[in-house]
Amino acid sequence: MNYRNNDPITSPPASEFSQANAAYNHLPPPKLIAGAKAALLAWSVQASRMDQPAGQSEAPAGAALKGAVKAFWNRESCDANQAHSEKFSREYFEQIEQWRYNDQPFIHGFAQFTRYHGKRVLEVGFGAGTDFIQWLRASARVSGIDLTEEALANVSHRVEVYGLPQPDCLQVADAENLPFPSNTFDLGYSWGVLHHTPNTEKALAELVRVVRPGGEIKIMLYNRHGLYAWKMWVKHALLKGRPWKTLRWVLANHVESAGTKGFTDKEVKQMLALLGVTDIRIERFITSNDRVMRRDFPYRLCDMVLASVLALSGNRLGWFRGISARKL
Repeated sequence: MNYRNNDPITSPPASEFSQANAAYNHLPPPKLIAGAKAALLAWSVQASRMDQPAGQSEAPAGAALKGAVKAFWNRESCDANQAHSEKFSREYFEQIEQWRYNDQPFIHGFAQFTRYHGKRVLEVGFGAGTDFIQWLRASARVSGIDLTEEALANVSHRVEVYGLPQPDCLQVADAENLPFPSNTFDLGYSWGVLHHTPNTEKALAELVRVVRPGGEIKIMLYNRHGLYAWKMWVKHALLKGRPWKTLRWVLANHVESAGTKGFTDKEVKQMLALLGVTDIRIERFITSNDRVMRRDFPYRLCDMVLASVLALSGNRLGWFRGISARKL
C-alpha cells in the first residue's frame, strides 16, 4: 500500500515522469553535489537524535488501530485513486495497472511472477489486485487475503472482467492471523502491506509459518530513513514548529492509514532472525515519492538536490525496501 498519504499527491503524466527519470540518471553540477553531501551528512546526524525508540505517544492506541486501518483502506484500495474511468470497468483496472508499473517497474523483477507457474502462492494484502492478477496470468495456484471488503470487490471484478481463472482462495482476513495451515505455500508475497498492520512482527511470523520449508517470502516494507519520510518530517514537524517529533511519529500520524511504520535494515534483519529463514536479501527502490515531480522553478532545483542525495547514498534513502528470504 503506498502513494496515499493524508495529503494527496497529483501524479504527473507518464511521459513527464519518464523524462524526469531519464534526467535523474545524470548527476548535477559539482557545487550541487557538494551541497547534497552536506545535506546527507546533516540528515545522518539529525537521525541519530530524532529516531529514538517509539513511546506510547508515537502511534494511536492499539485497541482501535486495526479498525482505523481497515476503515481507511476500505474507502479506497491502494492505487485506485490513479484511475478515472468507471469503477470496476476494464479501463479503470488498466489505468491502475499502467500507473503502478510505470512508477514501480521493478516489481516484476522482484516478484518474478512467471517463475511460479503451477506453484502455490499466497498474497497478503492484495488491494486493487494489480499484482494478484499477474500470478493468475502466470498460472500460479494463488490464494489471497485482504483486511477489506473493498479490496475483495476489486479483485473479484478484475478476475471477471479479464476472464481469468479463479484463484484457489480469496477472502477477507487478518494478516496477523492467517487462515491457512502451516507449511502450505511455495511463496508468501506482500507488497507494501505489513507496515500498516499494528503488529508487523506477528504478521511477518504468520507469513513465514504458512510457507513450506524451502519456500520463499517476498515483501516490501517502508524505509523509516527514506527521503520520503524526511520530506514528511519537514512538512508535518519542522514547518509546524515541532522539530522534536520523531520520524516514527510522522509516519504513524501523517502517512496513509493510522499507525503506518517504517523500518531500518537492522530492524528487518532482527525480525527475520527469529523466524528461521536464510538467504535474506534487501533491495532498495526509488519511486516518485522520493522525488519532486513538479518541473517549474524552484521545484526542479529541489528535485536535482534530491537526485544527488539518492545517487550519493546508493539508493539507501529510497522509500521502498524489497525483502526476500528462504524458509529453513
